[in-house]
Amino acid sequence: MTTKLDSPLKRELSLQGKLYTLTISPKGLNLAPKGRRKGYELAWIDLVSGDAALATALNASLARGPKLEPEQTKPRNAKPAAPSAKRSRRRSAQ
Repeated sequence: MTTKLDSPLKRELSLQGKLYTLTISPKGLNLAPKGRRKGYELAWIDLVSGDAALATALNASLARGPKLEPEQTKPRNAKPAAPSAKRSRRRSAQ
């Protein structure tokens, strides 16, 4: 026996070390970074209408979705932040 989908169902998942929220609703699917509202959307009608429509909907969804941030990596020989910024704040506060 199946249960009717009449309200949104949310689940958390981890993809490549980042947390996302998957929302399944009567309108379709939404996959968004955790804590964000905007994400990748796919309507049920786009899913069942065929391959061409699915590809179009997926491309449109990717264009509307959040921009992926490049991973920030520090060089091995990177120096820590200069403490001079802290000193200048202390001097200006006095």
